Amino acid sequence: MIFTNQLEIQRIEKANTLRSIGKNPYTHNTTRTINASDFKEKFSYINDTEEKKDAALSVTLIGRIKFLRQMGKAAFAKIEDESGALQIYLNKEALGDEWYDHVKKLVEVGDIIQVSGFPFITKTGELSLHTTSLEIATKSITPLPEKFHGLQDKELRYRQRYLDMIMNPEVKHVFKTRSKIVSTIRRFFEEHGFLEVETPMMHPIAGGANAKPFVTFHNALGIERFLRIAPELYLKRLIVGGFDAVFEINRNFRNEGMDLTHNPEFTTIEFYWAHHNYKDLMSLTEKLFFTLLDVLNLPKKLEYGENIIDFSKPFERLSYKDALVKIGGIERSILDDKKAIESKLKKDGFDVKPKLNLGQLQSELFDNYVEEKLINPTFIIDYPIEISPLARKSDEDNTVAQRFELFIGGNELANGFNELNDPLDQYDRFRAQLEAKAAGDDEAHEMDEDYIRALGFGFAPTAGEGLGIDRLVMLLTNQISVRDVILFPAMKPLRQNDNQENEGDDK
Repeated sequence: MIFTNQLEIQRIEKANTLRSIGKNPYTHNTTRTINASDFKEKFSYINDTEEKKDAALSVTLIGRIKFLRQMGKAAFAKIEDESGALQIYLNKEALGDEWYDHVKKLVEVGDIIQVSGFPFITKTGELSLHTTSLEIATKSITPLPEKFHGLQDKELRYRQRYLDMIMNPEVKHVFKTRSKIVSTIRRFFEEHGFLEVETPMMHPIAGGANAKPFVTFHNALGIERFLRIAPELYLKRLIVGGFDAVFEINRNFRNEGMDLTHNPEFTTIEFYWAHHNYKDLMSLTEKLFFTLLDVLNLPKKLEYGENIIDFSKPFERLSYKDALVKIGGIERSILDDKKAIESKLKKDGFDVKPKLNLGQLQSELFDNYVEEKLINPTFIIDYPIEISPLARKSDEDNTVAQRFELFIGGNELANGFNELNDPLDQYDRFRAQLEAKAAGDDEAHEMDEDYIRALGFGFAPTAGEGLGIDRLVMLLTNQISVRDVILFPAMKPLRQNDNQENEGDDK
């Protein structure tokens, strides 16, 4: 039996008592005519304390009891639904002596109740419901955490998100905002002529990004499958097939570490736009951000952690090497010198993996000296070609890719580039990735011959981008941990002796 502490046993006994008097503690016959927020708006005109029982004003609400104070023949309670909290007033005269006595003994904090009555103002000036009938909708067995301190344990909040939402109403607001962000993004791309599509979540070949995949096994086919790292190669196949603009909002999976900005499964939007280039993508992305700020009614100067993000002017665009020099403080003279970069990194206490190529070493410089300093919206462009295996080379400089990443608040939010549509060049890039994998890079791409075959039929000039929705929600809701914007984030399993019981305070 999971419910073993004394308070839970007592509540089970109360549920049984309710059954014995003909009251089902888990009924499905509930009806609500108004929620707490609409009640306050509809009856905001009431401004006196006179209790007028008017049948025309009678309403029914359903909510969880969050506070209960009994005073002999009367009681006050706070009930809460998704829209907010409302004070209700109970007394023996309205409910009847017998039922009121049962309510006093059997109803407690955490229970979900259905109440009917009429609005009035208390002597303290609070709009409340004068209850004329009360029914149990759901008897809670596990007591809520003690009301004065609430639910503070971050670990428990993530493991028991349902309890987190009960105790911390602001959490529901974050996830409502997340839903609004996703719906706004979907509408934005549809209005710009993009078609929403769905592509496979299980891939025969791990690809689409440099990352370590999760591996599963398909019993019927007798073969391994990989949870997708990214939908990129399938979406680009659709451009080959003749679509001009497509997008997908869905999950990706990467078998990597977890920290404030990384969860092994995460949500992105990826979109591909034929006959456009990466500069068009940057302009479109900037427009998307201004649309989101407008829809969410957010200021152009947005608080994020200890920083203020300035959206009041166009996003800055800065080349990769210029960022290393101007923001990272790296001497320009060492940027193309592998040994000099290795020496700089080691001197400053950073570990350097052996056999890194020049682009990978430049990436080490960027990660350690630049990224966290990019606070205001900044597009970093012209990435080293060695770390851009799917991007088109610049016509002016074949050592760099026609690629950008967007950084805000010290985090990367988006990655986009002109797509490589030369099948022979792509084949050579995949071969180089196989050599890197053989040398120990377990995040390098596999060879995808079917994708090469698709390019052989002709891949129109296209630009594509991936935007991390979890990090975007973090930014727009001022949350510093990705776990605060994912309803059920990945957690280490609890050991047997780590299980915690919630000690409740009933009143």
